[in-house]
Amino acid sequence: MLIPALDLINGQVVRLQQGDFERQTTYANDPLPIAKAYASAGAKWLHVVDLDGARDPARRQTTTLKRLAEALPMSLQVGGGIRQKSDLEELFQCGVKRVVIGSLAVQNPALVSAWLQDYGSDAIVISIDVSIADDGQAYVATHGWQQTSELTLEQVIERFLPDGLRHVLCTDISRDGMLGGYNVELYDNLKRHYPELLIQASGGAAQLSDLRQLRRINCDSAILGKALLTEQFTLEEAFQCWQNA
Repeated sequence: MLIPALDLINGQVVRLQQGDFERQTTYANDPLPIAKAYASAGAKWLHVVDLDGARDPARRQTTTLKRLAEALPMSLQVGGGIRQKSDLEELFQCGVKRVVIGSLAVQNPALVSAWLQDYGSDAIVISIDVSIADDGQAYVATHGWQQTSELTLEQVIERFLPDGLRHVLCTDISRDGMLGGYNVELYDNLKRHYPELLIQASGGAAQLSDLRQLRRINCDSAILGKALLTEQFTLEEAFQCWQNA
């Protein structure tokens, strides 16, 4: 599955290079026309990052999210600043189908475990951002990529497997927004070790050959953000490539 992505600040479509708010590019004042074009191209899901909510949950862009959910034939998965149960409930009430949990999975795993059990494995995506060490080990980054924990990618995943974990979104932060291609080895290792999981690859798509590489290793989904906004290729071309790879 190909999942187009939109990052939002104050209702505008933006991109940050490697999560840095000082390196922001604004692409559109209104996300709806772009999202509708993605739906027309065949997308079934839209990945939305609420960057305002990530910085301050009180500033969550609920009006924009509800507008997207009501106007689009796609399902939404949304992340950004999920810290407590009321944040989840607020997003579900906006019409969001899947909530993306990031740093909280490291900071309060017991709470996230309870949510997986309460809401079901299809309602929650665990988003794991990693920094690759010199020895090749993937360590989990938190706090908007400002901190790297001592936990490995595998340790976080295995913490939630008994709770029914199904959806994992994994980003190599050195690749995000850089248009340098996916870390294919990272996703290949994940699919080999955890074939029961549905893996969403994120960070680095620059050309159609990047998608072919993901398909060859049986990666389940690819998040497409900057590549679409900067017209490296169209979503229609991406779907054609994904289906034929």
